[in-house]
Amino acid sequence: MYKVVIIDDEPIIVEGLSRAVDWSRWDCRVAGFAYNGKEGLDVIRKERPNILISDIRMPEIDGLTMVAALKSEFPHMQISILTGYRDFEYAKKAIELGVTRFLLKPSKLDELEEAIEAMKKKLDDVARVYPELIYGNAAADEGAQDTEEELEDSPAGSFIVNNAIDYIKEHYADKLRLSDVADEIYVSQWHLSKLINKHTGSNFSEILNGIRIEKAKQLLKDPALKIYDIAEQVGFSDLTHFSRVFKKLEGISANEYRNKI
Repeated sequence: MYKVVIIDDEPIIVEGLSRAVDWSRWDCRVAGFAYNGKEGLDVIRKERPNILISDIRMPEIDGLTMVAALKSEFPHMQISILTGYRDFEYAKKAIELGVTRFLLKPSKLDELEEAIEAMKKKLDDVARVYPELIYGNAAADEGAQDTEEELEDSPAGSFIVNNAIDYIKEHYADKLRLSDVADEIYVSQWHLSKLINKHTGSNFSEILNGIRIEKAKQLLKDPALKIYDIAEQVGFSDLTHFSRVFKKLEGISANEYRNKI
């Protein structure tokens, strides 16, 4: 049977969906539920459901980023959004990221059942070709490579990488680690590393250092700033490390660059 997880910050919605829908009609069972996005992510990673029905506007979480994270990590998971948030562009983006249905509260039972039918059909189509991807461990079967390529090239993957780079640009001066960025956009460190490499051809350290050096080049235009102060301002705790990275990327030292401009 297909596993279902329900996430909504209104307990009455969760209870209603769990009890009002005859899940066995679609060979489904409710495997878990949560009342906020962060708890929901924990339930999803534990249960690895085939179907997710979730609100997209919940406290302490960005709904679109959550959807992108799930679709990039679990590309065959079918997601339907059930929300009271009426914004066409938001709905359009959610669908671009791989959401099967975008339903507005209060939804009629037949609308919800149509969404479940559509999600089940997609799962059935995949299961006929790669049953292990739906019922087993995707990493262990011969279809795993197809799955990895799909998740890496998907719009969700691009969305995640763009969000990651935006976050790095905002926090480049901090002692930033890959795990910090991954936590911010709700994916695993390993998964984010794989996506970044696929979409940019670079690793996390290369992107972070590139952004830091570009900021340093701007600061070097001010002759009043000492080079060791600039290195610290852009996130390097060690002047030697800064100098080595700068010369590797620019072909000349920071001091030579300053003299040149």
